[in-house]
This record gives sequence, structure tokens and C-alpha cells, in this order.
Amino acid sequence: MASVSSNPRSVEEIFKDYSARRSGLIRALTFDVDEVYSQCDPEKENLCLYGHPNESWEVTLPAEEVPPELPEPALGINFARDGMERKDWLSLVAVHSDCWLLSVAYYFGARLNRNERKRLFSLINDLPTLFEVVTGRKPVKDKPSVDSSSKSKNSTKRSAEGQARGNSKLLDDSYVEDEDEHGDTLCGSCGGNYNADEFWICCDICERWYHGKCVKITPAKAESIKQYKCPSCSTKKARQ
Repeated sequence: MASVSSNPRSVEEIFKDYSARRSGLIRALTFDVDEVYSQCDPEKENLCLYGHPNESWEVTLPAEEVPPELPEPALGINFARDGMERKDWLSLVAVHSDCWLLSVAYYFGARLNRNERKRLFSLINDLPTLFEVVTGRKPVKDKPSVDSSSKSKNSTKRSAEGQARGNSKLLDDSYVEDEDEHGDTLCGSCGGNYNADEFWICCDICERWYHGKCVKITPAKAESIKQYKCPSCSTKKARQ
């Protein structure tokens, strides 16, 4: 098994390791999902999906040594690939990957004290799970809020200058909308929550929102885009 070394000690270092592994797995289960699907051949041996601390992912055999250097992901994810709907299989892999990420983080955090473990979990819990990202589900808020179903992100938004924008639907702090309306919005690339201090853009094809920095789109560049297509939708069209 290819291994990327990492030995975080502090809460911050462990959370950084967790976030990097999580980013790799998000990419595997979203942008690179076709490649992951093809690599998980049911005819092969027990395969695992790994996220590495350099934000890469890997489908490979589990470690041979017992016990392994780190907790292992779920074994044999490839065996169930053709026995269920693709979206259900991806959801199952995402759930097991969430469990693995937590187990690795707490393996590194074995020497943390009670307060440090609590802080670590709080940092982790602020991020949406892989399952939520893959299925498009929103994290449940602690406090009741207005039903978001009555709010449409497709509605025309107005800039600070008061001019309507209907094509590339941009989401940043220049809009008069309340941040609460987009509090549950997740970036289709990194899975991070909406923040009014960051520039966002919505794909006109799949209607997913993205951090501008994640898809390398600046506010100035977005002004000249008549119809924005995210990397995933652009790739799909190119294949067709």
C-alpha cells in the first residue's frame, strides 16, 4: 500500500491532517468519481479508499501488517459496486470514509487531554460530512430556522450597485441578501460552508455553488461570463 507519512501531534496539526485527507476523499467521490468507480472492480481483491495528507486519494489493497500503522478504511468497497445503485454505493462509501477519517484523527489524538479532544471534535464537526457532500444533504442546524425550501438560489440577485444579475449567479458579501439564507450552502468542490467574506459562484448547469478560489474564478472574471459551467459539467460535456 502506498503511504504518505504524517505524524500530527497538536489539535491544529491533527485537524489539518483530517482536512487534507477529507479534501482528497471529496475529490474522489465528486470530481474523480468515474475514475474511482472504474478502479473499484468487483473482480479484484479487497480494496480500500484512502485519503492522504497531501490531499490525494488512492484505491488500493489494505496494509498487510497487523496491526496496521493507521486504522484501515472499510475493506472490500469494490464488492458492493455492482450490487446496488451507483448513488447508493457512493453514499455507503462516503459513510464508511467519514468513520475512517474520525478514527484516524482520534488515533493521532490518543495523547490529547479531554479539552483538546473536545476542541478537535468541534473543529471537525463544523465541516459537513462526506455523506452530506456526496448526497447534497444539508447539516441539521441546532436552532430551528425558517424553512429554506421557500428560498430559491436561482432568483436574480442584485449587486451593491443595484443592477440585476441573472446569468452567472454570484454569491458574495456585496449582495443585500442575508447570510442566513445561504448558511447551509456547501461548496461543490471542498464541501466548506458559505461565508459572506468569500466570493462564490453558481454553476448554471448543475446549480451547485463553489468558492471562487476553488474553481479559480475571480469576481472580475465572473463579470464577463454569460453562462458559468463548473469543472465537473465542463468535463462531462467534453466527454460527450
